[in-house]
Amino acid sequence: MKPQLNRILVLLVLTCSSLSISKLTQGADLYPNHPIRLVVGFAAGGPTDVIARVLAKDMSETLGQPVVVDNKAGASAMIATREVKSALPDGYTLLFSSLGMNVNPILLGEAAGYNPKTDFAPISNAANLPLVAVTAYNSPFHSMQDLLTAAKSKPEAVSFASSGSGGSGHLSAELLATLIKQKMLHIPYKGNGPALLEVMSGRVDFMFYPIIGIADNVAAKRVNILAVGTAKRLPQFADKPTMSEIGFPGFEETAPWVGMLAPAKTPAPIIEKLYTSMNKALAKPDVRAQLEKLGAVVVGDTPTEFQAFLKRDYERWENVIKSAGVKADLN
Repeated sequence: MKPQLNRILVLLVLTCSSLSISKLTQGADLYPNHPIRLVVGFAAGGPTDVIARVLAKDMSETLGQPVVVDNKAGASAMIATREVKSALPDGYTLLFSSLGMNVNPILLGEAAGYNPKTDFAPISNAANLPLVAVTAYNSPFHSMQDLLTAAKSKPEAVSFASSGSGGSGHLSAELLATLIKQKMLHIPYKGNGPALLEVMSGRVDFMFYPIIGIADNVAAKRVNILAVGTAKRLPQFADKPTMSEIGFPGFEETAPWVGMLAPAKTPAPIIEKLYTSMNKALAKPDVRAQLEKLGAVVVGDTPTEFQAFLKRDYERWENVIKSAGVKADLN
């Protein structure tokens, strides 16, 4: 009787799985028929949250159901990421995430509580938030070439600040160090604000800083921009070269990204509806203007393109983190 019982159990499992998949597929035809929750792993008011809210408002109109932003800040956005990973893949619980989604598991391994390669279905990369390399206004380094010449003279001859270990500014500078094959001295702070103050004072040589808000400090002659981390020169800093021009092609992909993902196994028709709605929003002049005012570079790639980008993003930071010996900051 045992073999027969096992066969019955297997059939029951397969039947239940088929019914679950069928139910989700049927639901995709009616999707959405109630509010969608967009989980953000950061506090309200930050760049990721603001961009999520701009898109949520417009997508609500297109989809015919409210897209409600739910802030679940904490643990480097891992609380939000784990919650969406475990959600039903029906399109009603989504994640609006950033660079840390890939970086946290590289630094923490299984302790991160999710696998970015298998636990999510990418929808679209909304935008990138470029970094700019800055020094104090009266710094002896007047160009990126000046800084690199000094950096190559001996290990840790040049120092750089960051908002903390494993952040975008830290990893971008470590990437630069690996590319020039020389060690630079990392000095982490509790946030970009304190880090920038130390750079302004001249106590730290430079940092990669998010473009948001930097124009005011340039105008006030507190900082000088050495280079911008964008594919093309920025209109507001047209005299400043890109990292590619200096000799580091592709550096613009180090910019923190902000994008939308769903739990793995979310039906393709639902992913397509969400992508189409998000892409329509990003194509609107008023939405683009709001994002560009933040300093964001609009992307709006397809789910397939976003998946390929996330794979490159993971591999890039894995190489940098291993090469530079970056450790998780658990303080």
